[in-house]
Amino acid sequence: MSKIPYKIYLEENEMPDKWYNVRADMKKKPAPILNPGTLKPVTLEELSGIFCEELAKQELDDTTAYFEIPEEIRNFYKMYRPSPLVRAYCLEKKLDTPAHIYYKFEGNNTSGSHKLNSAIAQAYYAKKQGLKGVTTETGAGQWGTALSMACSYFDLDCQVYMVKVSYEQKPFRREVMRTYGATVTPSPSMNTEVGRRINAEFPGTTGSLGCAISEAVEAAVSQEGYRYVLGSVLAQVLLHQSVIGLEAKAALDKYGIKADMVIGCAGGGSNLGGLISPFVGEMLRGEASYDIIAVEPASCPSLTRGVYAYDFCDTGKVCPLAKMYTLGSGFIPSANHAGGLRYHGMSSIVSELYDQKLISARSVEQTSVFEAARTFARVEGILPAPESSHAIRVAIDEALKCKETGEEKNIVFGLTGTGYFDMVAYQKFNDGEMSDYIPTDEDLKKSIDKLPRV
Repeated sequence: MSKIPYKIYLEENEMPDKWYNVRADMKKKPAPILNPGTLKPVTLEELSGIFCEELAKQELDDTTAYFEIPEEIRNFYKMYRPSPLVRAYCLEKKLDTPAHIYYKFEGNNTSGSHKLNSAIAQAYYAKKQGLKGVTTETGAGQWGTALSMACSYFDLDCQVYMVKVSYEQKPFRREVMRTYGATVTPSPSMNTEVGRRINAEFPGTTGSLGCAISEAVEAAVSQEGYRYVLGSVLAQVLLHQSVIGLEAKAALDKYGIKADMVIGCAGGGSNLGGLISPFVGEMLRGEASYDIIAVEPASCPSLTRGVYAYDFCDTGKVCPLAKMYTLGSGFIPSANHAGGLRYHGMSSIVSELYDQKLISARSVEQTSVFEAARTFARVEGILPAPESSHAIRVAIDEALKCKETGEEKNIVFGLTGTGYFDMVAYQKFNDGEMSDYIPTDEDLKKSIDKLPRV
């Protein structure tokens, strides 16, 4: 076989024309989301009051394996997809490892991340339904940036509630959103009832995704012609993000490469779930076996230290209940945590896969994450997003293990995007001002003890 190229590109006609729904192959499905008032599974009618109707249908469908990608979305995808699967030859040389390292690069669009894959889909369905606009939250700002682009494309109003600490630390990403026409509000704000309540309960809070979700949902249901959209966690989002894994799998197959290990960063689950879905599908069908690793920050360790239980998806407790690995909806990560991945829970799909031991999880400290990011940037020529760098950290660790054992493993990880809007965090790391914060058991107990009784 000829040498594997640095970049494996699929042809335009090889881009997936369907999204893959991994739930269809799961014998034990993720638990249903519940109406917090009745504690019964939410109905399509109830969910359609919050989400676009077509997205609500996708959210509740756990039997349809493939969903056709509408032509208008495929045409938009062609501006930046298929994205490359890159062989990290320079990193391999730097580490002096026999491992073969590949990364699926999702940063080759203006939003700088994988989030655009779902943003354009959600904006499309909102426009098709005849809505005026959408509301959302954003943490590090990647989702808000992607959604503002998508809404601009479809001429929709876009209202973004941005976690306050990120709003202050990442002004340039905020300004990209505004350039695309979005209204950006630091959360928790005084603009909503739930925002005022959270500010009163947690004076001086720097915010969390759970807070911002509560505000965005309230804003959506209180305005006629608006719906709420979310950039992670939900089944519909993992469905749209499956294009990542489908392309990665197709690129590997093109050169007869079998992945041994698939690694992704894990906050709410969108990138991880999208990357691993087709690989997990093969495992569920008994066709192959993979070592799949979810990597999360030590300062927000929902999988590795959370509990598997029903919890509110938001801090204000206005959203449905989801069964997931959670730290409690009241958990707010330390303000010095700079790497995104700030959500208190984990996708119900990822949580169920983890509970079934189909995937494993690790938590890593942020100084080691930025050390890995620096190593990667210096040899691979891309400044990685802090979120992605969690996966880079573990990919490097595993490659170094191969150096010790002499194994030639094929390691695949997701490079969710670039870090060029994250320079405040990089500055703190370079200046030696970045520290690691790991919540104590007592810190976690405070929020976990307040889980709803279901």
